[in-house]
Formats: sequence, structure tokens, C-alpha cells
Amino acid sequence: MRTGSGRGAARGRAAGQVVEAGREQQVAEGCLDGRWLVLGKDGRLTAYARSRAGLLRWTETRPGGPHWSEPDLIPVPDLTDLSVTQGADTYVHFLGRRARGGDGAPPTVDVVHAIQYQTARPVTEWRSLGNPHPQQEKAARLGAPVAAVSSTGRVHVIVRNAGGGLMLRREGPSGRWDRWLDLKGSGVRDGFATTVHSSGRIEVLADSSQHAMRWWQSEADGDFGREPNIPLRITPGTASLLETAPDRSTFYWADGDTGQIVAHRLGGWVIPLGGASTGDRIAVLRAVLDGYDCTVLAHRGLDGEVMVAACGTENEGAGVWWSPAGGPSAGAPALALDGHGRIVLALIGPDGALRVARQGAGPGLALDPPVRV
Repeated sequence: MRTGSGRGAARGRAAGQVVEAGREQQVAEGCLDGRWLVLGKDGRLTAYARSRAGLLRWTETRPGGPHWSEPDLIPVPDLTDLSVTQGADTYVHFLGRRARGGDGAPPTVDVVHAIQYQTARPVTEWRSLGNPHPQQEKAARLGAPVAAVSSTGRVHVIVRNAGGGLMLRREGPSGRWDRWLDLKGSGVRDGFATTVHSSGRIEVLADSSQHAMRWWQSEADGDFGREPNIPLRITPGTASLLETAPDRSTFYWADGDTGQIVAHRLGGWVIPLGGASTGDRIAVLRAVLDGYDCTVLAHRGLDGEVMVAACGTENEGAGVWWSPAGGPSAGAPALALDGHGRIVLALIGPDGALRVARQGAGPGLALDPPVRV
């Protein structure tokens, strides 16, 4: 069943409410899944987090900082999960799993979507994308959605269904939403990861208790094909994908047996990177350090401290050395480049406040002490 237009309808709707967060609502209760620190077209960074009342948003007051706005609150009731992604057009997309009602019966569950078109501007109305299951009992077992935005701006929403497979719903060329499509799969667990390659093709990596599963588009905005399983076990929710060569990803995750962080490329060996994960997603970023193409990694260690490392891109085998940075975090950290091209690390502290550490003037991956925003 087709519903109203996606991009066109969102632009035509009244904007979602943005209010100044009260003191008790300025406390973040968790991180969003996905890359929750993003760079806008105007060169300013924005960070997002969850609060009890909805979505919190901090924005740099000018490109490169160091000052940030007070947190804005976008009220969003009844969400159990919330993820974020950004397209090449810099539009920021939010995907949520909404569960309403219940009272002894299965709740009414659907997927909702909203967009922020410009830095610090209002978020559109949260629009329901429905549920692939017409039966309420099955619908209640729908997983947490994630999204990827193709190079043409078409939003692809991917979610685990009640049977443990993946479902896809995406915008058509006109902006109207296509029907739900079954991508198959078995035993998929929430926390899967996506990436959009420079070619525009979208890649999906998911895991079960036995192996990793992968889907790959035949071409930009084309059909998804199921690729052979990868006989490796992933700790759910830890995997990240990074394009490290044209149409080639490096996968980073915490090993399902040891908890140790590893890197893997198709056709190669698993490369141990040391460290140990708490089960949060590993943040990844490509950046130029001292004139070299490098990969920057960040994760939350077993003691809650954020650890960072850098290596030459696709040269993890030469060794990775982790260093503490940013202090303790309540969830997965985020990495981004600011408007001046400097590496920025963001985390949500145990007190629910945003903290930011920025690359300093020294050589290599040298971050200044974190600043509480």
C-alpha cells in the first residue's frame, strides 16, 4: 500500500515542535544509534541524544566551535528506539520504533520518520511508515529500524521483522514510499549496520548467533542481493562499516566469543585490534593525519572510558594502540570532522551532559581535553 509523498510531503508539512529544554529535560538518557554527531552544510556540527521527553539537540554556534547552543528538545512520545543518519545532501533523518497502548494486549507498533533539513532548524512532523505485519501480535515483535540515504537522496528504511528476517521500505524516484519488501535472512538480531558507498550503493551487515549476513545493492538505488554468509560471530550492536577503498568496506566489531575488537575485509583474515567492548557500537571515521589517509576508531571500554586509536587506512595489521580520551561515557561515542576539518569526539557523560574533545595543534591524533557543553 502506498502512502503520501516522502520528501515532498515532509517539506509541505508544519514543522515539528522545538522547545527550549527545561533543566530536568536537558539530561540525556542515552545515545541515538548511528552517527549522532553530524556536520551541516553551513559547517556547524550538531549532536543528538535521547532524553525522557524526546530528542535532544546541541548545535555549534559557529563553524569549528568551540561554543555550542543550549540543548533544544524535540518532544517525541512513545518511542522505544531511535536512530539517525545523514544523506549526502546533509539532510538528517530520524527513524524511530513507536509503541503505543498495550495494557495487557500487544502494543500498536509502527516505524516513524522525521527530517531536519538545515542546521538548527525545526524537525518535520514525525510521519508513520507503518509496519510490515498486519497482525498486531507479530507487529509488536518488530525490531529497531535503521536507515541509509542513497546518493540521490532516497531514504531506505531497514528493520528486523517478527520472523528474524530483514524488511525494506524506501522512497521511490518520485518521493512516494514503495511497499515493504522482504530481504529474507534468518535469526537477524537488532543492531545491524549500513553504509552508503561513494558509488551510491548501500551495504547492510547483520548478525545472528551463528554468523554474519550481508546484503549489497546491484547498483545505486537498485535491488538488494543476499551475499554469502560470513562465518564469524559478532557481538550484537557493535558492528560498523567504513568504505576504505572504492566499493569495499572494512568491518569493525567486537568478537562474539572474546569481546575483543577486530577488523575484517572480505577475502582477508580477521585482524585483532585489542581493546574490549561493552557491547556499544564502534565509531569509525576516515581522516587525513599528518598527510596520510587514516582510519580513526573510538569505543567505550569495559570501565566506561572512551578509547581512541588511529591507523593507516586498511593497515590495521601494522598495529593499533588505544588511548583514553574524553572520559567516561554512558553509551557509544561519536566521531566527525568539524567545519575546519579537525577530528571531533563526542560522548554523553554519566551525568547526561554532552562532552566534546577536538583535535589539537599537535601531530597525529592529539585531542584536546574534553569540554562539557
